[in-house]
Amino acid sequence: MSRDLYWKLDRLGRVKLSKHFQMRQFLHSEISQAYNIPNMPDVPDLAIEAARGLCENILEPLTEEFGALIVRSGYRSPRLNAFGAKAGLACASNERNRAYHCYDLLDTDGYMGAAACIIIPSALGGDEPRFTDWRELAWHIDATLPYNRMAFFKSGSFNIGHKEANREASIFSRTPKPHWLKRHSPMAS
Repeated sequence: MSRDLYWKLDRLGRVKLSKHFQMRQFLHSEISQAYNIPNMPDVPDLAIEAARGLCENILEPLTEEFGALIVRSGYRSPRLNAFGAKAGLACASNERNRAYHCYDLLDTDGYMGAAACIIIPSALGGDEPRFTDWRELAWHIDATLPYNRMAFFKSGSFNIGHKEANREASIFSRTPKPHWLKRHSPMAS
């Protein structure tokens, strides 16, 4: 990694997105580390603005309600995401990740968005979890937050995204087997 790239990533990582979040929390990537592919946005200002929308509309309200949450992953550069999809590393295509994990790519309607894979320890884990099942948490979020897409995983983590417009409101799960809990219908929007 070049010295110049290091300082760009350092400055980008220090950008404050909201009360509890900085851009740094969304730049971590195991794929980036394992394959030495920098996770740097092509359009940093768009990535920052999309991440702020995610933090202000989704992650801050979740933090206020449930306490600390863990961001497992968030932003993926189009180059990194394309590599992950091609290599079979649990990444969807860049086309499916526009305005989702690829914050600096607008969706096909020209809207920005962002997503993060998170764990909420007090909601499903710990000594006294608030919910006994991931579906209870999913329906609670569905009733209270302006998300556009959620995807739940066996690990207790889930992706949650926010878009500036065109709310899709879809809930998908990989547990116990892949299925839709709520599927957006284009006719409904």
